[in-house]
Amino acid sequence: MTYEAHDLNLTDPTKGYLNFVFASDTRLGTVTSLNAELNIEAQQTQTPHFQEWRSRLVPCEPSAMHCMLVESTKIPSLFHPCVTEDKDSPSAVRGSGCTCRRAFYDPEFGLPVVGEHFKHVGTGGTDQWAYQTYAPLDLRPDDTFSRFITGRSLFWARTEKGDLSILPQLEVLGYNVGYSGGGPYALAAYLTQVAMTDGRSTAAGPLHEKAHPAILAWTTSSATDRGTSELTLSELKAMLQS
Repeated sequence: MTYEAHDLNLTDPTKGYLNFVFASDTRLGTVTSLNAELNIEAQQTQTPHFQEWRSRLVPCEPSAMHCMLVESTKIPSLFHPCVTEDKDSPSAVRGSGCTCRRAFYDPEFGLPVVGEHFKHVGTGGTDQWAYQTYAPLDLRPDDTFSRFITGRSLFWARTEKGDLSILPQLEVLGYNVGYSGGGPYALAAYLTQVAMTDGRSTAAGPLHEKAHPAILAWTTSSATDRGTSELTLSELKAMLQS
């Protein structure tokens, strides 16, 4: 299906959660999502913006949405206690290592999140968390895009109200920076859209050919792939004049 912003009411303002779009083929046993699935590796969590987002996640009971983020054979680990709670947990490894998973949700944007624990046996070894979640298809109806942020291949939008959101993204249009390819083109097209609409059209999915040359030059520049980069809406709009 072709996605247009007007096709779906993506947010229920009274409940504050985003709808998700899935397609299932029962013959093949496959399920796909219109929302991009994001795998956030442990080394990507060491940024202030990720930490800001992580700090507001709320622990919850696993739901069908969380199970969609986990390989079918690993779903039971969503229900196992961490080794720090039970050294005999099915996810414990020799009483001190761990491979459990934890379910969370983002109360601001309704995203399901799964945290994956990896802890070596004993003390002094690796003890880290990675995360899986979905990108929203849009910001909330009353949100205005204010700032774009990228760092360690994570892409964020700051709203005019100051809220931090994962950048809206379609599964088939992955974002990236620092080279001439599909990821930087998709990102440039999205940033062009928000700049041309004064930050009000924030749905994922504009076509690559709608990328403004100046914004595309920025997303394909190797300089964007160093550390954390930010662009305000004003800076994006100024690029349209160049």
